[in-house]
Amino acid sequence: MLPRRPLTLLSVFALCAFVSGCASPANGPSAGKNPKVAAPSISAQLRPGDSLSISLLGIPEPINSGVQIDEQGTVRLPYIGSVTAAGLTLSELSQTIRDAYLTKKYFTQLDVSVAVTERYVYIGGEVQRPGRIVWSPDLTLAKAIQSAGGFTLYAKETKVMLSRDRKSYDFDVRLAQRNPDEDPLLFPGDSIQVARSAF
Repeated sequence: MLPRRPLTLLSVFALCAFVSGCASPANGPSAGKNPKVAAPSISAQLRPGDSLSISLLGIPEPINSGVQIDEQGTVRLPYIGSVTAAGLTLSELSQTIRDAYLTKKYFTQLDVSVAVTERYVYIGGEVQRPGRIVWSPDLTLAKAIQSAGGFTLYAKETKVMLSRDRKSYDFDVRLAQRNPDEDPLLFPGDSIQVARSAF
């Protein structure tokens, strides 16, 4: 049997560094805090993917259309075809549609009502059901993960990327699940990507 070799001071430091390195979450937010992300600068504006109800009123046969803003940012309406909707507010879109019908002389008078019926956030990567999730005012990052069926076995739960206004932020969703103050509210058009763990 070989005699035991005494631990040197250097090997003790190396062992401590290894143990503490294994215990800390890989690439997770520091000091138990998630980033604070500002609300979108254009949250009132319509964007591709929004579902709308558009009503043409004050005419002999009122028209009610359910439409979705396409990837080009437009909606298609009877008689006038494509109308740009993305980037406008509801009132701006109502006025644009009204002007288009009156300019093309389909109607001499017209009232237009536009309402949002559904807006979405998007989630991809290591979740059970990637895709889009219907947005609601109380939707948070942890709730969105839950709505997508939860994480897969390979998900890196401590590094979930939230993209908003062309900027990206990494979140520790385990922390968000434990502490509601660290679970950010989501806004329409937000995109979530769950990374795959290396292990």
